[in-house]
Amino acid sequence: QVQLVESGGGSVQAGGSLRLSCVASGYTYSTCIGWFRQAPGKEREGVAILYTSGASTFYADSVKGRFTISQDNAKNTLYLQMDSLKPEDTAMYYCALRAGSCSGGYFLRYYHAMNSWGKGTLVTISS
Repeated sequence: QVQLVESGGGSVQAGGSLRLSCVASGYTYSTCIGWFRQAPGKEREGVAILYTSGASTFYADSVKGRFTISQDNAKNTLYLQMDSLKPEDTAMYYCALRAGSCSGGYFLRYYHAMNSWGKGTLVTISS
């Protein structure tokens, strides 16, 4: 059974940084895993995803150059380094995965296809 546990959220001022972590268990090595977020009153959206068996990473245009997704296979942990944070980055951030490749970033947009989700960690950015 897949389990995903996020941590690292918090409240920071605009321009600051946070690093989110997601400890994952019960998944196969070849997995598409990543970060999604949902702001109040808005639809959930993809932030960044990667394919655990390769070096492929995919980012939403809104976070390119500011956020970095990475993994530590020895710790079964996924990270999201978030720099130059903006108030519009305020949201609940979720870790999610599905078996197989990331299909060229397809699942960044079609998040409904991710079939295992964590409970989320809240990020609040003040101006």
